Amino acid sequence: MIVAFGCTVAPVAKIKNFALLGTAGYVAPRHLQAIRDTGHRLLAACDPSDSVGVLDRYFLDAKYFSEVERFDRFLEKQRRMGDEQQIHYLSVCTPNYLHDAHIRLALRVGADAICEKPLVINPWNLDQLEEIEEESGRTVYTVLQLRLLPAIVALKHRIDAQAAGGTRPQVELSYIARRGPWYKISWKGDESKSGGLALNIGVHFFDLLLWLFGEAEQTELHVRDADRWSGFLALKNADVRWYLSTRPQDLPATSHAAGHPAYRSLTIDGDEIDLSAGFSDLHTRVYEGILAGAGFGIASARPSVELVYKLRHAEVCSSRDRAHAMFTATEH
Repeated sequence: MIVAFGCTVAPVAKIKNFALLGTAGYVAPRHLQAIRDTGHRLLAACDPSDSVGVLDRYFLDAKYFSEVERFDRFLEKQRRMGDEQQIHYLSVCTPNYLHDAHIRLALRVGADAICEKPLVINPWNLDQLEEIEEESGRTVYTVLQLRLLPAIVALKHRIDAQAAGGTRPQVELSYIARRGPWYKISWKGDESKSGGLALNIGVHFFDLLLWLFGEAEQTELHVRDADRWSGFLALKNADVRWYLSTRPQDLPATSHAAGHPAYRSLTIDGDEIDLSAGFSDLHTRVYEGILAGAGFGIASARPSVELVYKLRHAEVCSSRDRAHAMFTATEH
């Protein structure tokens, strides 16, 4: 038996056929490894960039397409060849603004979609995807791997118990992921394509906060620059100061000294939760859950997408009494 997302489910015996969109992207190897490590096969991959030699490490025989139109035709042909040949899952690792269209492609050819976060940039697209999901009889899954981090699972149990007792934690979330000049030139630096910094690097942390502490009852935005965002959230069961940045100078000296390109910190009432360890197999665990029928769907993704959309359109608050310490430090 497999324990997936807290549920005990039967192991998946039948080998499933996968296809993958966005093979040349940063996150694609995690999906390729998850498909391989769960014992399934990749029939086809697609990316307009032909820098996809990573395929040889995982699926040497996978067909490759540089054009989505030809990839689409292949998927449709496979669908008409019966269950042994059809694509059962399409993994979407493309830029954020293409996720919606590529999820629709998956559902149209009879496959379930496994899409990297964020599922979409704008919340109303989730409504449309739910309708197409129901019409097609297929399912849309997303990757919310931080919910499976062992330290976070233990924290969730503790917080739920504390919330029942009426306590209200004071929380600070800090995420610094240094990026060079390429970042602003790429699609990630174009808010119309990425949804901005808070969606592109922050959406999984906002999902984590909402999952741990409940819905947002009040929001403040203290800064919204191209390379850093910061603000305050009054969640149902916690007060949260948060700071997101891609600025190399924001990376703590300890991270520089250790050669770490990123800094992740979650403190609750002054106690820090380690978010740096245990990441290596989380995508595989997400896939195990999906294959066992216990994945994260549209309903799971919606709260964080809606929250970030609200932040993207919020006015920057002139009062910063509840600002994050790292933001306060950079202002002096």
